[in-house]
Amino acid sequence: MRNSTRSEVDPFIVMDVMEAARKAEESGRHIIHMEVGQPSTGAPKGAVEELAKSLTSDALGYTVALGLPPLRQRIARLYGEWYGVDLNPERVLITPGSSGAFLLAFTALFDSGDRVGIGAPGYPSYRQILYALGMMPVDISSAPENRYQPVPTDLQGLDLAGLMVASPANPTGTMLDRSAMGALIEACHAQETAFISDEIYHGIEYEAKAVTALELTDECYVINSFSKYFSMTGWRVGWMVVPDDHVRTVERIAQNMFICAPHASQVAALAAMECGDELQENLDVYKANRALMMEGLPTAGFAKIAPPDGAFYVYADVSDLTDDSRAFAAEILDNAGVAVTPGLDFDPERGHHTLRFSYARSTADIEEGLARLADFMARRG
Repeated sequence: MRNSTRSEVDPFIVMDVMEAARKAEESGRHIIHMEVGQPSTGAPKGAVEELAKSLTSDALGYTVALGLPPLRQRIARLYGEWYGVDLNPERVLITPGSSGAFLLAFTALFDSGDRVGIGAPGYPSYRQILYALGMMPVDISSAPENRYQPVPTDLQGLDLAGLMVASPANPTGTMLDRSAMGALIEACHAQETAFISDEIYHGIEYEAKAVTALELTDECYVINSFSKYFSMTGWRVGWMVVPDDHVRTVERIAQNMFICAPHASQVAALAAMECGDELQENLDVYKANRALMMEGLPTAGFAKIAPPDGAFYVYADVSDLTDDSRAFAAEILDNAGVAVTPGLDFDPERGHHTLRFSYARSTADIEEGLARLADFMARRG
């Protein structure tokens, strides 16, 4: 049976690393997971308890495509609490994770063949989803001196229909401040380029609050999720904020693609938004882990890093150690029992010289992982 050319997307390499780590664990080894961008904690207790109540009192059938109205209203209120933005809840759409939001955004905004800019290094699924939809992802090689974030001059001559930015970013954890975000938005508006802001790591910041694009413009798409700050990766529930005149467009697409986000997950997500104390405890763990990584990675021999502003990743230049990050990551897994992600996932051109380390696990795991990495590097010479 034939396959479409659109289906020929690259694998998500971190998933291959996870599978290799799983096989190692299956053979009896203890693996420290620094590869996966997933909190080690589960959903907040209040979210689980609220869902348990609903399971006995509600059939949890379809919701409307835009999502449960109380959840949309609560998310709109969050923008006032976090950013001072007065957001109309009618502009908030609940999605099956941020991945569902990417599908909806790209389908609503772009036609087949349109060129869409994505920062490199950046989240690999942007590229693969765009390709699968028949659009042309355009990698923007962001510079270390710009902390691996795109700047307006990077857009010149690219003829982009859209630009996707992420702040805090995966894999670097770096953020765009207000002036940098504003400059990109202004450049996009001048070129009639749609602006999409991936804000999935908002809430996980360390020294300054992340800026939402909605502080600067209503003419943008903003995507977020309950996966990271709210620690609900497997629940597959997220949201997007779109301009008023785009709501019905996205609603029609969502009705046909997804019907709705999972009802049970929406119930839990609404309750999770009231679990601030538990979520702060998670953030305190990330802060402690970040401090350990900032000290432990250079001590082990991974010195070329951009300190992360948010998220739970460190992106390291390992060009002095290897020309093949995928083979190096496999060597680390085999010899140190630590799973890390090769940079090829995030930057096809330069990623053979980089690794991503996640510190989303427990502090005990991070301490053990750093000790193993130091021992491995000492033995490797």
